[in-house]
Amino acid sequence: MKLAESSFLLLFIKGANHFGPDCMSDQGNDSETQRNRNFPVFSVCLLIKTVSLTGGINESVSSLIITNTLSWFFCLFRGLFSKKHIEPKSPSQNVPGWKLFGKVAARESPPKDSRTIQQEYEARAGKAGSGGTSPTQPQHGRRKNLDFEPLSTTALILEDRPSNLPAKPVEEAQRHRQEYDEMVAEAKKRELKEAQRKRKEMKERFKQEDSIANAMVVWNHDILPNWDNMRNTRRVRELWWQGLPPNVRGKVWSLAIGNELNITPELYDIFLSRAKERWRSFSETGSEADDGASLADRESSLDLIKLDISRTFPPLFIFQKGGPYHDLLHSVLGAYTCYRPDVGYVQGMSFIAAVLILNLEEADAFIAFANLLNKPCQLAFFRVDHDLMLKYFAAFEVFFEENLPRLFNHFQISNLTPDLYLIDWIFTLYSKSLPLDVACRVWDVFCRDGEEFLFRTGLGILRLYEDVLLQMDFIHSAQFLTRLPEDIDSDRLFACIVAMPMLNGNKKWSQVSSSKHKKTGK
Repeated sequence: MKLAESSFLLLFIKGANHFGPDCMSDQGNDSETQRNRNFPVFSVCLLIKTVSLTGGINESVSSLIITNTLSWFFCLFRGLFSKKHIEPKSPSQNVPGWKLFGKVAARESPPKDSRTIQQEYEARAGKAGSGGTSPTQPQHGRRKNLDFEPLSTTALILEDRPSNLPAKPVEEAQRHRQEYDEMVAEAKKRELKEAQRKRKEMKERFKQEDSIANAMVVWNHDILPNWDNMRNTRRVRELWWQGLPPNVRGKVWSLAIGNELNITPELYDIFLSRAKERWRSFSETGSEADDGASLADRESSLDLIKLDISRTFPPLFIFQKGGPYHDLLHSVLGAYTCYRPDVGYVQGMSFIAAVLILNLEEADAFIAFANLLNKPCQLAFFRVDHDLMLKYFAAFEVFFEENLPRLFNHFQISNLTPDLYLIDWIFTLYSKSLPLDVACRVWDVFCRDGEEFLFRTGLGILRLYEDVLLQMDFIHSAQFLTRLPEDIDSDRLFACIVAMPMLNGNKKWSQVSSSKHKKTGK
């Protein structure tokens, strides 16, 4: 019995060694894998045979069978979940390409732009034409393999249809070629026109920059050092009309406006301190102290100034709260309300002060601002002197009728009076109604010619848009004049201003204006 048990045990071990070792490797062939799969069947058969002969299994045999069986299961699961080795594909197989109606292998060459495609097509068309075959005629028999990437509609026009579709008829191909040629010709015209426009703009800009640079030298070296002697010369007046260079504009404005009020920077600091004290009192009590101030003074409340500052040149975002010039503008306006309580603050002043702040230092801006508002015309408007304002409107209508009779009659029929559009223009000196660069050029000549140029500019605007205004009724005309187009060209506007001579017969503006004022005793 011991001999039989030993024989069967030896046979079991041999079978296990025969079936088991190959499963530990992933490189086994198919026949070996099949034998590995049959290992549990063989183990069971040996087990049954051993039990029948020996009448039982001792501990050594049992542990050996269990150990080999578990080893086989480990190998089996390892084979099932092991990683498969994938052969790398070539780049042409990994990345698919595209044609118009199907998927093809991607080209290794970089994509071509429309100009390159056009040149290649023209070259092929030239070769085909020399060979006696029209490039637009479809070739019968074998068709061209269209493995291309259409980059634009140009590429679709230049290429034939895919091989799986019927070929184009000759007439259709010729029509497509003609349409393509027309498209290319039109595109070239647009490109040429755009290039010419850009070259013209660049040339004008360079010319303007050179003119400004030359004018700056003349103003700094010749005119400003000899201001009193040269300000009224013909040469200076012509340069003045063309516009002041930005870096001398503030200086010229200050000299032209003057300082008849004899305001000093120290006086500005005094009134600014008063304004700050007043604002502090306002923030604590909720209202300004009533010390017998007039109605105009009470209108210069903190709320009114803050409200108007927020609406001053909003596209620039420099005068609104948090902007770099907000506090500066607030200081100038607040100091002026303390300096001239009889005038106080009137809506529209913020635009004038803002333009001055952009070109002058703080104290100089306040001095120019106070002296500018002290001029007769500005004082009449900002003090809301209705009688004087009406006389200015009447004088304006005299020259309006003289220079633009058709538009004058049209406004008379529509009952469109000058006060409906002139008030806004005069209150802000056109800084709100015109683009800032155009308004600054208007200010240049206004500082030279005085109030006359303000009304002459109004006539120039009416002349510029005369044809448009003649087609409008009362409402649309009033809306148009209070909100002028934003693309006003300064050269065109000043050409219209030149065409508006301020002459009524032999009378100039000053004479007509004085005669209107004498009738009212003012």
